[in-house]
Amino acid sequence: MLKSMEETPCACQTPQAGPAETRQARPIWILLLAAPLGIALWWLIYTNLAAFSRLLTYRLLPFTPGSHLGASVEFFLYDTPKVMMLLVLVVFGVGIIRSYFSAERTRALLAGRSLLAGNVLAALLGIVTPFCSCSAVPLFIGFVTAGVPLGVTFSFLIAAPMVNEIALGLLYGLVGWQVATLYGVTGLSIAIGAGWVIGRLKLEHHIEDWVQQVTAVGDNPVEHRLTLWDRLVYGKDAVVEIIGRVWIYVLLGIAVGAGIHGFVPEGVLASVMGQGEWWSVPLAVILGVPM
Repeated sequence: MLKSMEETPCACQTPQAGPAETRQARPIWILLLAAPLGIALWWLIYTNLAAFSRLLTYRLLPFTPGSHLGASVEFFLYDTPKVMMLLVLVVFGVGIIRSYFSAERTRALLAGRSLLAGNVLAALLGIVTPFCSCSAVPLFIGFVTAGVPLGVTFSFLIAAPMVNEIALGLLYGLVGWQVATLYGVTGLSIAIGAGWVIGRLKLEHHIEDWVQQVTAVGDNPVEHRLTLWDRLVYGKDAVVEIIGRVWIYVLLGIAVGAGIHGFVPEGVLASVMGQGEWWSVPLAVILGVPM
């Protein structure tokens, strides 16, 4: 049986708003100064990751430029900090956004509807919201902790990265409305159907305990009195809690991608998937998942 939230407190709980003098102990100028400095430092590091990965791979480590193993190591050393930095930024931002929305609002929007209607609404929400896989995961956790059914939540999680509004516009301009419509309808159908099936299977008991223990924002009666500093702390706690749980899976995924990048040349992929054989599409899907 899953532990209750009261039994096991979580680092991601909504920050409690204390007395006014306590909440105002940190002047606003600290935030105004720290925010641009932090963003500038983040951007400086992020924009130099490619040069750093090449220096580390071919100068400090004994790998030869142009070798398959060297390309894989360079890819891993570049993508690991890049993905982790993006994930930290996204989870922090989503955590702050979540602090403004109560669990009751989320339940009223999705949980109060019939299963199929909830799946359709969640999938449509996933299409129009600009979230990729990295940002959809913390939102997925937020939906679960807000009491939204697991199947409905999965419809959002599948649709968010699968159907991209920018890709729809590009496909419309490049290959016409027929292909763009097929892309959108297919992705939407998969998200709705998969979420509906997951909901019918009643798989809530497979959710990890730590996800269940994350306290949803809005159950706290003092939510409306949270200061900006409180919300920043909540975003920080979300980063510690979520990334502390998923970092190993991120590294494993990048390692698989690094192996493909180094040892499977792009020309080979293009030649295999461009032959027009019946197995070209299934092979493209199989290769595209880890990539």
